Amino acid sequence: MTPAEQSRRAAAICALAPVVPVLVIEDLAHAKPLARALINGGLPALEVTLRTPIALDVIRAMSEIEGSVVGAGTLLTRQDVKNAKAAGATFGVSPGATDRLIEACEDEGLPLLAGAFTASEVMALLERGYNVQKFFPAESSGGAAAVKSIGGPLPQVGFCPTGGISLSLAKSYLSLANVLCVGGSWVATKELLMTNNWDAIEALAAEAAALRR
Repeated sequence: MTPAEQSRRAAAICALAPVVPVLVIEDLAHAKPLARALINGGLPALEVTLRTPIALDVIRAMSEIEGSVVGAGTLLTRQDVKNAKAAGATFGVSPGATDRLIEACEDEGLPLLAGAFTASEVMALLERGYNVQKFFPAESSGGAAAVKSIGGPLPQVGFCPTGGISLSLAKSYLSLANVLCVGGSWVATKELLMTNNWDAIEALAAEAAALRR
């Protein structure tokens, strides 16, 4: 997959909803009801982070739910990319970008939201043909003001800011011309998962889905 196609498909995923839930799942039994709650609330693009031993099984399970667009987050290595694609992931997300990781995603045909937050990192990805990127870690790297500033000299790059973003903070990011969507974990907190509170998660998803871009 070429960088241009990578970016086109990444942009299409970002356009599905204003928020991509960032999910850390520790119990496989949560996978399907969580996916249903988020999708019913209006958030179909789901990022399952590879931070738990069952993450690939979660991706497999969520991929079976109608309407789901499941991606793998925290991609770090070529093997991560292979495993994620085999598990059914339809896109990938990484905290940063390396040549090997980018090449692996191109080889596997997995659209990648590669992380960047400095002008040099953004320019390096843009030079390779990637004009859709993840801005990470968003809040600790200057927040919405930083994303807005980097859009001055680099308006051709669209971002999915992630890291420390809440519902109230999301509004300031989504008001920016260079923000396509945001990533956030507030729609599926550990507390809500532990209590199987799918109704509350669906309500939070609906609130997030109603945010304007």
